[in-house]
Amino acid sequence: MLQPKRVKYRRPQDGRGNKGNAHRGTQLAFGSFGIKTLEAKWIDSRQIEAARVAVNRYMNREGQVWIRIFPDKPITRKPADVRMGKGKGDPAGWVAPVTPGRILFEVEGVSFDIAKEALRLAAQKLPVKTKFVVRRDYDKNA
Repeated sequence: MLQPKRVKYRRPQDGRGNKGNAHRGTQLAFGSFGIKTLEAKWIDSRQIEAARVAVNRYMNREGQVWIRIFPDKPITRKPADVRMGKGKGDPAGWVAPVTPGRILFEVEGVSFDIAKEALRLAAQKLPVKTKFVVRRDYDKNA
C-alpha cells in the first residue's frame, strides 16, 4: 500500500481545505485514457490499491497504468471504547485529499474498450463519482 517514507508532522490537524475545484492534475499527462473525480473526498490508500489491482487484473498486465494521486496525509483514530479527551489518537492510515477535476488514474497501451472497462472497475472501488476522459488527439479508429 502507498504511504510516504517520512512526514514532517506525525499527527497533523485535519484541516478545512478540501473545498473548491482542483487546479493541478486536471489534464491527462501520461496516458490516453483516465478517470477524473467529480467530487471532493479523502481517498484511502487501501482504496487506491484496490482500484490499481482491479485495473491491472482486467488489462492482464498489458499497457501501462499511472496513479496520479498519493496518500500523504496521516489520519488518526482512537481505539474503540475509549472515553473523550486524553489527547489525539494514533495514526491509523493515509489518505489523499482530492477535489473535483483531479485525474486519479491514467492508462495507455490498450484499446478504448479495454481501457473504459478497466477504469470503470477501478471507479467502483473508489468513494467518489468519476468520469472517463480521453486524450483530445486520440483517434479511436487507428
